[in-house]
Amino acid sequence: MINQEVCIVGGGSSAHILIPFLSKAGFKVNILTRRPEEWSANVDLQLQSINGELEEEFKGELIKISDNPAEVIPQADFVILCMPVCKYRIALHNLAPHLSNDKEVFVGTIYGQAGFNWMVDEIKNKFDLATITTFAIGLIPWICRIIEYGKVGVTYGCKEVNVVAVSPPERFDDLNERFLKNICERWLKKGAFKLADNFLSLTLSVDNQIIHPSRCYGLFLKCEGKWANKEDIPYFYRDYDQKSADLLQALDADYSKVREAIKLKYPEHNFTYMLDYLSLERVTYESENTDIRVSFTTSETLGAIKPPTVQLENGAWVIDKDHRFFTDDIHYGLCIAKWMADQLNLEVPTIDSIITWAQELRNERIIDGDTLILDSESLTKEFMSGIPPLYGYQSIDDILD
Repeated sequence: MINQEVCIVGGGSSAHILIPFLSKAGFKVNILTRRPEEWSANVDLQLQSINGELEEEFKGELIKISDNPAEVIPQADFVILCMPVCKYRIALHNLAPHLSNDKEVFVGTIYGQAGFNWMVDEIKNKFDLATITTFAIGLIPWICRIIEYGKVGVTYGCKEVNVVAVSPPERFDDLNERFLKNICERWLKKGAFKLADNFLSLTLSVDNQIIHPSRCYGLFLKCEGKWANKEDIPYFYRDYDQKSADLLQALDADYSKVREAIKLKYPEHNFTYMLDYLSLERVTYESENTDIRVSFTTSETLGAIKPPTVQLENGAWVIDKDHRFFTDDIHYGLCIAKWMADQLNLEVPTIDSIITWAQELRNERIIDGDTLILDSESLTKEFMSGIPPLYGYQSIDDILD
């Protein structure tokens, strides 16, 4: 049995997977949540087939459920964030004063986008934390959903291969033995973790950050992202059209310009896991897919998902401009890639177009033509975005790890 404590921070779908797996592995599991009254001390996980057949159940136990970091953070050996990317920095600043400085504490996230190492370094410097080991998993390891919030989660399995970045990297083996093997491989017999040489590879190897904005923009171009009746709203993936697929491909091509320029500029660095969208699919899912649109329209696990919408007073339904598809994927996604493109003197027209559309929808000032407005409140307001200058980084050299 593992006599160590882990604190899950946030109540995303991944929290409902981690709690049973880690509890079954012998961890003492606590949770820091804004909604403690909605969590049960017993959290169950169902492993289902793609067809919804129950294959196995895992039962987890929460020792402490709290909205007060002082109650669950000081004793933690592992602190794991399970929440939207745009909330990472807020959460880290709230829990940082309570982190132990007397022992090594692994601080990580299940979805390691947007320069997670920059965020942790920010609190390490601000709160003089000397014993943190940082890690970030590139993509969420499992296909997972919530059946009943705070009580029951479901997974349809995990990726064939997972990628993680660790700082310092020599701590990977210990992290893998103590933690990573207990969240996939031990229970699902696959999903082993590979070590990426740097966090930058994860920041630029993206799925949601290009899937969500390009699809929402495609829906907007098709029908202004507005529907008279709820029944008229198309499915996000099942009804994925060629226009959205073309936008995703163009957006990924812009990211590839950045990826390839960095590889060329820094040949001494290993960017094995800095991958384009389809290559990332091939590594993590061992997929042979070559058609983006077909991969979405034929997915059984994604089929029932609708776009994020809100209803207007007149009864119509519109794209929800305050959803994490914007706050995560624009402010902590495309804006970071755009800043890097500017540093490398690259033209990224699809990134520019989508940021321009999003800022108009949200009444923000992020970009002017093809130039980021670096001093705009829409980027610089506290925790509003994750562009490198907000952490004090002024060049690509500064963000290499």
